[in-house]
Amino acid sequence: MLQTQTPAHFAGRESSTQTDATEQASLARLLAPNGERLPNAELDPWVAELDAAAIGALYQDMAIIRRLDAEGTALQRQGQIALWPPLLGQEAAQIGSARALRSDDFVFSSYREMGVVWARGVRPSQLNRVWRGVTASGWDPFEAHMAPLQVIIGAQTLHATGYALGIQNDGADAAAVAYFGDGATSQGDVNEAMVFAASFQAPVVFFCQNNHWAISEPVGLQASRPIADRAPGFGIPSMRVDGNDVLAVLAATRIALDRARTGGGPSFIEAVTYRMGPHTTADDPRKYRDPAELELWAGRDPLARVEAFLRGQGAFTAEFEQQVAEATDAAAAEVRAETIAIPDPDPMELFDHVYAEPHTGLARERADYLRYLSQFEEPAAPGQPQQAGQAGGAR
Repeated sequence: MLQTQTPAHFAGRESSTQTDATEQASLARLLAPNGERLPNAELDPWVAELDAAAIGALYQDMAIIRRLDAEGTALQRQGQIALWPPLLGQEAAQIGSARALRSDDFVFSSYREMGVVWARGVRPSQLNRVWRGVTASGWDPFEAHMAPLQVIIGAQTLHATGYALGIQNDGADAAAVAYFGDGATSQGDVNEAMVFAASFQAPVVFFCQNNHWAISEPVGLQASRPIADRAPGFGIPSMRVDGNDVLAVLAATRIALDRARTGGGPSFIEAVTYRMGPHTTADDPRKYRDPAELELWAGRDPLARVEAFLRGQGAFTAEFEQQVAEATDAAAAEVRAETIAIPDPDPMELFDHVYAEPHTGLARERADYLRYLSQFEEPAAPGQPQQAGQAGGAR
């Protein structure tokens, strides 16, 4: 499946119906939408050790992040966070790829990878600190081996490539992974990153979640050919995989990571999936999306196909279903309670993470800002000392 030449059957742009049929036929997959396990000589060896319990664990991960995603939308609607970018429909692409990573691999993502954040061990409420607007990064990047979310479209691919070059210079066998969407492939940063990665054989995996929409721009207007076809032009092997098939995504990512770790250089994965929800909670996709398209992709639900497979194996038992329900309920309750309890930051924290070493210019600005805040200080209660910088109105 890793290709260095363009497949002949992608000769040009076709009608939407033909494009969908052709696209689906071209994808590497291990689980059909009905849960049937499909043979694939290239992918099978990379998931051969997975038994029903391991696949059940992947299902539970996907169920949890789907519930957390719904909770994120609810928290935004209730004013607890400012914005939320739903991932509904992309659970398999995120969990399948993230569970292929080792702890020493480093992730650079966009703003929609809540599932990857979860898989890297970051508490969902730490992510919500970002969406609540109280911090620029809700976690320690070097503890989670995951950089803060990148909102500038495609910029994280440059960061991932640079980090991968550092891995290479250190002689380590880890890899960097850059997550981005189909819309990001139209940005110069992504193309520049691939030039550098290919030229220096950087151990980086470019993981493109083609969810078919860049806000309201359909993928057919962004690329006249499959996105994965671009990578061979840079000298980077690519693979198109069913992004709603968690097993195929896991296998494809393991292949690419193995290539990176063993000196084979970069790889490009196009995980073809679908954004079932809005771009963010500020978007209304009903204004630009055909409901029939949504219905079509609902039949390819990533959780439903794993459930069907597990039922066929006799592994989707009442006990397992109860276990998943309890885990999702607990995760939702926890993130809600912790998000609501997030405190407002001290205004002076603004200066805490600018330079690694003290800087005279920054110290001067800090003093100026402290004097400014002192104008809004509330009178101290009788018997209580006035706290400098404790500006109630400014907080």
